[in-house]
Amino acid sequence: MKPILNEIGQPIGFPLPGWTPPPPPPREIMAGRFCKLEPLDPHRHADDLFAANRADAEGRNWTYLPYGPYLTLKSYREWLNTFCLGNDPLFFTVIDLADQSPAGLVSYLRIEPAAGSIEVGHIHYAPRLQQHLAATEAMYLMMKQAFDLGYRRYEWKCDSLNAPSRSAAQRLGFSFEGIFRQATVYKGRSRDTAWYAAIDADWPALRAAFQAWLDPTNFDQAGAQRSRLTDLTRPLLAQRG
Repeated sequence: MKPILNEIGQPIGFPLPGWTPPPPPPREIMAGRFCKLEPLDPHRHADDLFAANRADAEGRNWTYLPYGPYLTLKSYREWLNTFCLGNDPLFFTVIDLADQSPAGLVSYLRIEPAAGSIEVGHIHYAPRLQQHLAATEAMYLMMKQAFDLGYRRYEWKCDSLNAPSRSAAQRLGFSFEGIFRQATVYKGRSRDTAWYAAIDADWPALRAAFQAWLDPTNFDQAGAQRSRLTDLTRPLLAQRG
């Protein structure tokens, strides 16, 4: 793209005529075919979430989160009530429609309407939800709502040592943007943060990739996928890493 110059010859960013900041994401249900995302309600969701999380006996799913694991229902409820009920982060419970039970948590965070930027994070799936259609659909529903609301940038950040999270980000269509060295400290250790993002210009092609992958015809009678989402999104990434 040819650079845009101001009246004194300096390169500047492209104009955004008519753009207005999007609203904050609503605390409303997002429904799909395999899951629905309900605003977190500890009273209704805590018991089932805690029970589902107990299948992760080693606590591996908590390693790269700045909190947890929670060994008792009481401590888990306390965390949900003190950390997870605000507007930023804005938490949703993933309800697996196969049995109508809570099986994971996701959130929007660092919600910046003035910049048109929003992040997805605090993702914690119980083992029964991992590698499941509902897990991917939950991420699609979150991304779809963000771009439908008018956000220009949708971010994913993780510990640079968290290989599964980095792989998941790129499978879901987030392009690698770099490593922020010694970005933070959590659980008494240093963290380099890997940054990924999708922008509004990416969304039409990403939406088509998600819809093609989630289509029932993409799965045979045994439930095996015919096309991998990774293969559909890889050509759309601005950069891998």
